[in-house]
Amino acid sequence: MYISSIAISGFRNLDSVRIDFQEGVNVVIGHNNAGKTNLLKSIALILDASGSKKLDVDDFNKNVDLRTLQATPPKVSITMTISESDSEAVTSDDLVTVSNWLIALQSPYQAQLTYECFLPESETAEYINKLSGATSKKEAWNIIKHEFLRKYVNKIYGGAPQFKVIADSESISKFDFQFLNAIRDVERDMFTGRNTLLREIVDFFLDYEIKNDQGKTNAQKLTELKVLKSNFSVNANKLLQELQKRMKDGEGHILNYAKATGASMNNESEPVFDGEISEAELYSTLRLIIKYTTGIEVPATHNGLGYNNLIYMSLLLAKMQVDTNGNYLGSNAKVYPILIIEEPEAHLHPSMQYKFLKFLKENVKNKARQVFITSHSTHITSAVSLDEIICLSTLEGNLHVGYPGKAFTDDAAGKNSKAYVQRFLDATRSDMLFAKSVILVEGLAEQLLMSVFAKYHVKPLEDGHVSVINIGGRYFDHFIKLFDTTNANTIWKKIACVTDRDPSRKELTPGSNGKKCYPFEVDLDPASYVYQENAAANLATYAAHSNIRFFSQDLKMGKTLEYDLVLKNPSCRMLLTESVGNKAELEKIMTAISASQNYATFIAGGAIRVSTESTRIKDGLNRQIGSWTNEEIMHSLLASRYVNSVEKGENALELSIALDMNLDEDTPELFWVPQYIKESIDWVWQ
Repeated sequence: MYISSIAISGFRNLDSVRIDFQEGVNVVIGHNNAGKTNLLKSIALILDASGSKKLDVDDFNKNVDLRTLQATPPKVSITMTISESDSEAVTSDDLVTVSNWLIALQSPYQAQLTYECFLPESETAEYINKLSGATSKKEAWNIIKHEFLRKYVNKIYGGAPQFKVIADSESISKFDFQFLNAIRDVERDMFTGRNTLLREIVDFFLDYEIKNDQGKTNAQKLTELKVLKSNFSVNANKLLQELQKRMKDGEGHILNYAKATGASMNNESEPVFDGEISEAELYSTLRLIIKYTTGIEVPATHNGLGYNNLIYMSLLLAKMQVDTNGNYLGSNAKVYPILIIEEPEAHLHPSMQYKFLKFLKENVKNKARQVFITSHSTHITSAVSLDEIICLSTLEGNLHVGYPGKAFTDDAAGKNSKAYVQRFLDATRSDMLFAKSVILVEGLAEQLLMSVFAKYHVKPLEDGHVSVINIGGRYFDHFIKLFDTTNANTIWKKIACVTDRDPSRKELTPGSNGKKCYPFEVDLDPASYVYQENAAANLATYAAHSNIRFFSQDLKMGKTLEYDLVLKNPSCRMLLTESVGNKAELEKIMTAISASQNYATFIAGGAIRVSTESTRIKDGLNRQIGSWTNEEIMHSLLASRYVNSVEKGENALELSIALDMNLDEDTPELFWVPQYIKESIDWVWQ
């Protein structure tokens, strides 16, 4: 069996939410305050036998209007569904454990446990009467807190919740619920035999080679263990006798004081030293140490917190193995061990996070039947598959649950996209799963510059919890499937896809290939070429989409980011970074633009060096004289010469540094962010 889903109503920010789980590992991710901790708490309210079931007033969902609050007492309902697993034959005790909670008898069977916290019906009339005078939600909640919260009751029902059958606590206790919260500090004395955790583990694994010997019967094992215990007792008594010999003379002096104080009870009795040592009593002398290859030994308490947390988790997994051993604990053995870890990255180095998750995935069935993990770590998500990730996100104030592994269709295209995204989500790129909104860009230049563009636009990306992801080309379709909210199981967040126009032309001759061209060359020779550009189809398709938009340069004059930067900033010398070639020519064009010089006059002056590409540019621009303004032609001359003079990645890095430094100046140089870039930032910031 396994916990297949949980439906939550009225609990904190989780209201009318259903979350599905899978067998094995479930990694729950999402931005801050998405509800990850609340999800774990809802599971604990049902299965954690040691935890409190009482709720505070702030545990109720506050997103309710005053009129509703006055008419109906707030209530929390959490229904957990437990389903039959494919490997049920291996765990025959499962069905026995949940038999009283079944809601579906046919295979695969289903059982339910429901936690409810509510105001008894007998108190409803008084509640409505007192809440009727509340003039605000704050006043209403204060009345609930001070006059009614103490009257609330909580119950756990088994089976269909409408029948109100109380679930037996003995069956619930068969779930071994182990929870490691994010703000944890491993107890220093945990690493000595005085601690219950270590003592229980040592007791179980003592003589493990005998207990785990499949070639021996239980009777043979008991006989051997009895002999070992007897031998230990004999040897321990020898030690005590040796100690008593060493105390023989001293004992008399000590007891003389006892007689003098009257402790000898009128010479009819007197205190003496005696005793025996059991294995359990010797556990208190054990201590966990770390032994280095150099031979140095140090107590585990001297380790860093992260290292000790790993040790603690390993001890906890060992304890879960102990707790489920029927031969050792008999009828007290647990049936279903569950491990819940909140933010394992809190104390672990990135490489340790990855290794720990890999270990859990490989050993989950042997130690914990099901694992629930919440995380903000890209290293955690890189260690698991898309199928193991659950994403909580909020869009326009509403909580949504996404299942990345289920977001893709089962056809060949869907499977191809899923495989592509899975390979893509390494330790840095999986940040798209955690951000509140995402800007997808085609290349390194946009990735390096987008953050500083947002600063100039006075909408810093970090303030909007926006991530910029370089997908390395025009592979938007693969990622859109992950976020397209018109389909089921997708991740709800705003996505801006920033793409270049990149106009091209293709000769009408059969078999010819398309080649990039300049914007001013488009439609100049329709008898010889067919023209197209990259962005139009996606811009139209997603123009009214609920959470996805495409953004690109102007249709008439747009080409690439670098081209647009110069079009919008024709006098900005910051664009002429160290790696830009042909600076002298570019500066001449900038000066001519500032002086509003005529294009034909400027070209006639020989400022443009002779080359095949420059001849092509001049020919194209010459043909636009009379159709385009002089300013448009001069700006296009600068932009076309600029894109042929830059190395994209190196230039983008240098430009981002220059633009950042410019912002720190007392009188910064003017810089205009391209319009389509500003629109993309506005979209994800909404």
